[in-house]
Amino acid sequence: MHMLPAGAPAMSVLPDVSAERDLVRRLKAGDEDAYATLVRTMGARMLGVARRFLQDEELARDAVQDAFLSAFRSIQSFDGQAQLSTWLHRIVVNASLMKLRTRRRKPEQSIEPLLPAFDEVGHHASPVVPWTESAEHALVRAETRARVRRAIDELPETYRTVLLLRDIEELSTREAAEALGIGENALKLRLHRARQALATKLGS
Repeated sequence: MHMLPAGAPAMSVLPDVSAERDLVRRLKAGDEDAYATLVRTMGARMLGVARRFLQDEELARDAVQDAFLSAFRSIQSFDGQAQLSTWLHRIVVNASLMKLRTRRRKPEQSIEPLLPAFDEVGHHASPVVPWTESAEHALVRAETRARVRRAIDELPETYRTVLLLRDIEELSTREAAEALGIGENALKLRLHRARQALATKLGS
């Protein structure tokens, strides 16, 4: 089985639809070279996804390896309705979430200091930092990209994960809620609090 080697350079995804269809055909036929091509062209990109969730190189590599193994086992079910990279991306996200669930959880830092506080009559105790865009849009701007990434990484895991799923990985509310095993309303509340906390960090 061909897994992503340490220090592998980033590679572009498959160049065109016909090349992807050919690769899928070869994967379904059990072509070992096709497996190597899939890892070579998509491995580094998928490792980046896992790193965002896990913040641990060894765990991220384990998650990507698990994802590729899962993809190889289930390739016959791939129907071509989505791009191969999109299909694999979701498998990597799920593998990363599984690692988060099974690893020993550290006590999380409270998010409350980053949320708006209210006085005894219900008014904001201090100015509220507005958040008018998604984390994804903020990351597009080169001058803020590194700062936003650092701020996201500093959020408690529960809130960082939901922000990554919705604003960075662009899962729908339903998809993100299902991935986390929570209700959609709970997901929306958690995302709102995560965005508030991120705005506070970026405004400080």
